[in-house]
Amino acid sequence: MPIPEDVTGDEIDKDVRQELLSLPKTLAEDVAKNLVMVAKLLDEDPEQAYGYSRVALRLASRVAAVREAAGFAAYAVGKYSEALAEFRAARRMTGSVELWPVMADCERGLGRPEKAMAMAGEPEVQKLDKAGQVEMRLVAAGARRDMGQADAAVVTLQSPELASSAVHPWTARLRYAYADALLAVGREDEARDWFARALEADQGGTTDASDRLAELDGVEFTDVLEEADELAEADERDEAEDDGAQDDAGSAKD
Repeated sequence: MPIPEDVTGDEIDKDVRQELLSLPKTLAEDVAKNLVMVAKLLDEDPEQAYGYSRVALRLASRVAAVREAAGFAAYAVGKYSEALAEFRAARRMTGSVELWPVMADCERGLGRPEKAMAMAGEPEVQKLDKAGQVEMRLVAAGARRDMGQADAAVVTLQSPELASSAVHPWTARLRYAYADALLAVGREDEARDWFARALEADQGGTTDASDRLAELDGVEFTDVLEEADELAEADERDEAEDDGAQDDAGSAKD
C-alpha cells in the first residue's frame, strides 16, 4: 500500500523504534512508516489501517510491536480470531500482561463470553495496572450481559474506581458502562444520573453520554443542515411543479 510522502518513521513511539533496531535500517524505516499509518488510521479508517498492518506484518513478523499493531487493526475490523492470535504472539514475545483485557474481549467477539469470564479470574489480572484492571472489569461486565446476566453485570461494575470522584482517562467509560447496565435492568433514574456523571468526566468525547441523556429526557435534536437541504429540495420541487403548470397552461391556450 502506498504511504503518503510526508509520513516518516520518526513519528513512531520511541519504545517501538527501539524494537525495530533489530532490523536492517531501510527495512526498519519501511516498517515504522507502516506502523505510523496504522496508528493514524485506526479510528477514522480501520480497513485501511488493517491493510497497512498486514504490510508491516509481512515485513517484520518477529517484532512484538508489529504483532500488537496487527492485533489492534484486526480487532478494529472485527477479525477477532486473527486479533487474538496476534495478541497471543505479542504476549509470548514480551511476557507482558497488558493485552489481557483485549484478548478477553476477543473471546467475547468470538461468541465465547464464558472464556472471557474465566480470564477475568486469572492471576494475570492482578498484574495489570489500574487502567488495565478497569478495562478487565468492563470486559467482564460485557461478558455477563452476553450471557444474559444483566443484574450480575451491574454488580461487576461496582467498584472503588466507580465510586471515586477522581477523574481518570477511563472514568467516563466506566461510568457510562454502569449507566448502560442500570438501564438494561430497568433502573432508569439511576441510569440517568450515571450518564450525567459519565458526561461530566468525558473530556475527550469518548462516549455518547449526552445523546443517551437526551434520549432519556425525550429530547430530539434537529440537524439544521439536513433540514436546510430538505427545504431547498422542497423549493426546487415546487418551482418545477410551477414551471410545469405554466407550460401546461400555455399549451392549453395554443
